[in-house]
Amino acid sequence: MQQRWPERLWIVRHGESAGNVARDAADAAGQTHIDIAERDVDVPLSALGEQQSASLGRWFASQPEMERPEVVLTSPYLRARRTAALIHGSGGLPTGPDDFVVDERLREKEFGVLDRLTRAGILRHAPEQAEFRRILGKFYHRPPGGESWCDVILRLRSALDTVSLHHGGRRVLIVGHQVVVLCLRYLLENMTEEQILAIDREADVANCSVTEYRFDATRGANGGLVLHRYNFVAPLEREGTPVTAEPDAPVATR
Repeated sequence: MQQRWPERLWIVRHGESAGNVARDAADAAGQTHIDIAERDVDVPLSALGEQQSASLGRWFASQPEMERPEVVLTSPYLRARRTAALIHGSGGLPTGPDDFVVDERLREKEFGVLDRLTRAGILRHAPEQAEFRRILGKFYHRPPGGESWCDVILRLRSALDTVSLHHGGRRVLIVGHQVVVLCLRYLLENMTEEQILAIDREADVANCSVTEYRFDATRGANGGLVLHRYNFVAPLEREGTPVTAEPDAPVATR
C-alpha cells in the first residue's frame, strides 16, 4: 500500500510582515485603524521578516539532504511566498519559486468588515461583532464578509487531502499564517475546540517558527503523522535574529 502521508511535514509561519509592524504601532498609539496601503494579500515582509526568513533558510541548508523539504506549498499571500523564496535563496530548498505550489486554501483567515481595525477600532466601529465573538467564541465567530476558524479548517481539510494524494512519502514544507499553523494542528492531531484554543492561549505562533511532523508507520492502521516540535525558533536564535510573534488579528477577533 502506498504511504498516504508525507515522510516529513514542516509548517512555517511567514516572517514578520509590514502589517504586523503597522498593527503594533496602531495598538500602541490607541488608534482604531491600521495604517497600511496594500491589500492584505499584497502586504510584504518587514526588513526583520526578510532576515528571519533567510536565517530559517540557512538552518534548513545545514541539515542533511534527506532531512530537508523537497516539495513546497505556500499561501498566495506575498509575505508567505517571499518567506519561501528567501528560504530557497539561503540554500534551504532544492526547488525554487517557479516550482512552488501556490495554494489559495493556505491563505490567511479573512476578516471581512473587521479588516484593518484594531481592537479599539472594533469596539468603537463594530461593537456588535465584539459581542457576537464573546458569545460564540473565536472558533465559530464569523464576521460579515469574513471567516471563522471553522471556515479555515474546512478548506484546510481539502488541502490536506491534496497533500496525501500527491505527496505521500515525500518531505513537504507548507508556508502559511498563524491561524493556518493552528488549524492544521487541530486537523492532524484530531483535536477538540477546547484543546486547540488552549494551545492558542499559551502563546502566539512565532514568525518563521517551525512546526514539524514525522511519519510513524505504527500509528493507526495505515500509519500517521506525529508532532515532533512546535513553535521551534532555534534556527533564528542561533544567528541572533530577533524572534517576533505578533498576532495577525486583533484580540477581539482572533
